[in-house]
Amino acid sequence: MVDSNIRSDKASCHDVYLYQIESEMRLFNQTKLLFALIIFLWSCKEDQPRELISTKTYSADVAYKWMELTREMVKFTPGFTPPVSARAFGYLGITLYESVVPGMGDHVSLTNQLNDFKTGPQVDLYHVYDWRLSANSASASILRQLFSTAPANILSKIDSLETSIQSEIYPALDAEIISRSENFGKSVAIHVHEYSTTDGGDQGQTRNFPANYIVPNGVGFWTPTSSQLIPLQPYWGQNRAFTSVKNLVPATKVPYSEVVGSAFYAQALEVYSAVNSLSAEGKEVALYWSDDPGIAGTPAGHSISIASQVIKREKLNLAKAVRLYAQMGIALNDAFISCWKCKYTYNLLRPVSYINKLIDPNWKTVLNTPPFPEFTSGHSVQTAAAAVVLENAVGSSYNFVDSTHAQRVDIGRPVRSYNSFNEMAFEAALSRLYGGIHFREAIEVGINQGRAIGGGAIRLRWLK
Repeated sequence: MVDSNIRSDKASCHDVYLYQIESEMRLFNQTKLLFALIIFLWSCKEDQPRELISTKTYSADVAYKWMELTREMVKFTPGFTPPVSARAFGYLGITLYESVVPGMGDHVSLTNQLNDFKTGPQVDLYHVYDWRLSANSASASILRQLFSTAPANILSKIDSLETSIQSEIYPALDAEIISRSENFGKSVAIHVHEYSTTDGGDQGQTRNFPANYIVPNGVGFWTPTSSQLIPLQPYWGQNRAFTSVKNLVPATKVPYSEVVGSAFYAQALEVYSAVNSLSAEGKEVALYWSDDPGIAGTPAGHSISIASQVIKREKLNLAKAVRLYAQMGIALNDAFISCWKCKYTYNLLRPVSYINKLIDPNWKTVLNTPPFPEFTSGHSVQTAAAAVVLENAVGSSYNFVDSTHAQRVDIGRPVRSYNSFNEMAFEAALSRLYGGIHFREAIEVGINQGRAIGGGAIRLRWLK
């Protein structure tokens, strides 16, 4: 009996011993598994080279080349009038920014900041991307959509630039990084293009002069000044803007009047006298800033050109360049929407119509009068908006030389110098009075309108 109890106790001790061994083995295996998991996760994290993640390590060349190509495409693609061109610059600027913003560290996307612009494609931050390739792919993709009606020789320029940039970057990268970067860029372009189709201006180049528009009749209302009887883009002011400026319609303080000696008559007399006594310098200014489509790439293209010159001069990196281009594109697009809202709210006649009727029936302008209403001045609005963006980027007291028209020989002095962006904007605005196509109020109110619009663009949340 005693022996049986002893054997039973020994068996119990043996079982306890085995249980302890098994428990310790399980704990050892679990610890080993946890340690292996930590090592694996740490290796995944460290597998991401930091120098490839930051857009600040890259030059602005890719963004610069695409924006400058777009300026050229605007010149030679039928239908890219000033409002349509500004829209193209806006969507390209947003696409460039969104295609590289994940590489800016604590990045700030424009999604859920711009009107109706929802969250789009995301990146895997534990994998390497080359943001130059992302920007390259995104730009090529969005421009093929925005310029879908362009002639084949224009569209081929997109393929050529995309391939050229790829050939510079591909040799230093493996296939996985190339594919991942380009796929992200393409997905951003798809997202932005889908967004663009709902703004009211999609394919606007095909309907600049809608035949169904009925020109309003009234005292002091716009009347055709050429063989073009339908005015340009009468519905453009109804488009969705990127910021909250769509309904920014400043009031006119000079009521229409045909009475000699009235404030309105005095405005017309000022234009009449300015053109009749125009100096050689005044004529140069008028021609320099005319920026007609097909010659200079529209007023918005001129503003983009100045931004590109600043980017080159200051040697901005990719992060700063895309931010400047995005701010500029947003401001220019919204400037034309807000300005066109004004034009078709007031439907004010042009100086030549008033002067020919009441002052001098044989009077002619220096510049051809554009086929749309007068108030406010598009040049004034968009250039002032651009000036605010540029001031925000490099300061208000910025001496620079504008070489946008350096290759032209038909406008007098092709290169002009300025002490500030504000000085530039004022000259561009005043050029429209010298040209005989705007009253002073449209110019001065337009400048204030543009500065408000530029302010709206830079007040969005941007990564500094």
